Amino acid sequence: MTSDRTDERIFAVGDIHGCLDHLRQLIAMLPIRKGKDRLVFIGDYIDRGFDSRGVVDYVRCLQEDLCETVFLMGNHEQMFLDFLEGRNAEMFLYNGGLETLVSYGLHGRKDVSPADLSPGHFAFFQNLRPYYEKDDFILVHAGLRPGIPLSEQSLDDLLWIRFDFIKSDYDFGKTVIFGHTPLSKTTPFYGAKKVGIDTGAVYGGRLTCLELPSMRLYQV
Repeated sequence: MTSDRTDERIFAVGDIHGCLDHLRQLIAMLPIRKGKDRLVFIGDYIDRGFDSRGVVDYVRCLQEDLCETVFLMGNHEQMFLDFLEGRNAEMFLYNGGLETLVSYGLHGRKDVSPADLSPGHFAFFQNLRPYYEKDDFILVHAGLRPGIPLSEQSLDDLLWIRFDFIKSDYDFGKTVIFGHTPLSKTTPFYGAKKVGIDTGAVYGGRLTCLELPSMRLYQV
């Protein structure tokens, strides 16, 4: 049996960074209809917070238990993949990776490989999507390089760009929903056809979800 998705809503969740308690509370308040609505996670599930492994376990269960899900790549997941492949260890650890290793019980290990992670977690990180496009919206972790078509955007920009995107008034033809740059701990950033939903949960701010297309806001 196929579901009628004509009235599908998207619930876009901002940067989690290991804040499992925030995430559980946020998901509990969302009026998601199984078989009709979709969750899109904007990336940065891990690092800095205390329970990165728990966050990954939790979000992986949501598609079966709650609704269809889309998982986007964040720059912190890319740093973790690089670290697991033996590259840029200092960058990963400096940016909150130590807390991620602690959550996996790997603190103090000299050599860490994909096989040391919980079952299914390495595949989860490998299969994260660079962006998601639906109707009038583009969802991406960091933003887009102005003047470049979506299909030609570099992964580096999709995961890392900040103010070259945020301060630009370039029209990508759709509203861009992004995370990565917490400009406020309480309020999303509303710009010219762009909304930033990273409100710094791991820094004492709120974890934010934006419902599309209504733009209704949910926060804990």
